Amino acid sequence: MSSESRVSVIILAAGQGTRMKSGLSKVLFTICGRPMLHYVLDAASALAPQLIAVVIGHQGREVQASVQEQWAADCPSSAGRAELGFAWQKQQKGTAHAVMSAKPLFTSENLEGDTLILYGDVPLLSGEILKGFLEEHRRERADLSLMTFMAEDPALYGRIIRDRSGAVARIVEARDLQDHERNVKEVNAGIYLVRSHLLFDLAGQVDNNNAKGEYYLTDIVGMAVERGLRVCTYGCREEAVQGINDRHALATAEGAKQREILTELALSGVTVRDPNSIYVDYGVRVGEDSVLEPSTYLRGKSVIGPGCIIGPGTLVQDSEIGQGSAVSFSVVERSRIGSHVTVGPYSHIRPDCVIEDGVLVGNFAEVKNSVIGKDSKVHHHCYLGDSTIGEGVNIGAGTVTVNYDGRHKHRTIMEDRAFIGCNANLIAPVRIGRGAYVAAGSTITSDVPEESLAIARERQVTKEGWVRKKQQEWDQGR
Repeated sequence: MSSESRVSVIILAAGQGTRMKSGLSKVLFTICGRPMLHYVLDAASALAPQLIAVVIGHQGREVQASVQEQWAADCPSSAGRAELGFAWQKQQKGTAHAVMSAKPLFTSENLEGDTLILYGDVPLLSGEILKGFLEEHRRERADLSLMTFMAEDPALYGRIIRDRSGAVARIVEARDLQDHERNVKEVNAGIYLVRSHLLFDLAGQVDNNNAKGEYYLTDIVGMAVERGLRVCTYGCREEAVQGINDRHALATAEGAKQREILTELALSGVTVRDPNSIYVDYGVRVGEDSVLEPSTYLRGKSVIGPGCIIGPGTLVQDSEIGQGSAVSFSVVERSRIGSHVTVGPYSHIRPDCVIEDGVLVGNFAEVKNSVIGKDSKVHHHCYLGDSTIGEGVNIGAGTVTVNYDGRHKHRTIMEDRAFIGCNANLIAPVRIGRGAYVAAGSTITSDVPEESLAIARERQVTKEGWVRKKQQEWDQGR
């Protein structure tokens, strides 16, 4: 790589984000299940930089851990990937001060080429936009380039002030605008490309002679103009560079990212019935010919196979669902469901379940920490906790595995082709043998041998005429 083609990235992620009204670092707020900072890292990585320097401060250790976790997952091999470094900004003294905090991470090689400066709270910025920005910067042989956009309501944005020739003269913050500058619509997006050997020279000379006593990175634009350096702008859409400063902006950004995700799914062969009510996290995979019905939520690391019907009214969290399965009005958490399985309506698959191919889990059933073998049937109003269930087992309506003695959980085992009648209570630990039957209404406390019938209930007593006699007693007692 030639020295002029090198690019480094500084991501400013030290601020607290007080308008979020939270103790959590702003850049760790999630959008579609993912910290917003991770989207910025993705965009930066699209430039194949030699260095990504993340400036951290508020909750810095948590921010660093989050970045490193993503980095390890997305870049398991160090070959060809950027060097990742962290710089602490212990005191929040402004954006120029934050940039200077990253200087120790730059070697002599890093100081060749260009440095891109980003913010960690701009999650809708894409790698494609950054590639266009870098190409324009180099085509114009600019010393400093900045992104700008046209705003109908510039509000508190810094304005781009140009001279009579149309060249950039300086950036003026909203609070410092003169009357004749207030109608300027072109505003600063806060994203810069600077020749690396100039960046720290310019940023190091910024002073804090302003109302807030901070070192503003915007000042380097005017300084570059005064030196006669070539300063260029790159226009972009406001939505792409929108910073997240409060919960309303967070919701708006999540809506935009959600539309991107659902559009990609639809174009890949997934039917999305109602994009306004379906929520899919970043990284969730859905196979071709699957249908997402209204009010469906796919969260975390979920994987949906081809030809599935998910929803309506369904939540799938960190789970895998195999080909051709259907889950309706139900919740599936941290579990694996095989192919051609039916779950629901109104069932709850709790964590650590494995439900194999061809299983039916009927309505109002709950399954927890259990394995259900192929082609077994769990009928309505059942509770199966801490169970191992074989293949071809029939579990009648209202069956309960009584797994908790007040202190410990115990396991219930039902072997292949066992038949459990309705309203049975299986008091764990207990084993129902291969092909054994449990009579309806039984409370089973001991193991049932294979191919046996277990009946554990009171013998029925019928007293003929009891109602008539009782009615006479009541009448005489009046």
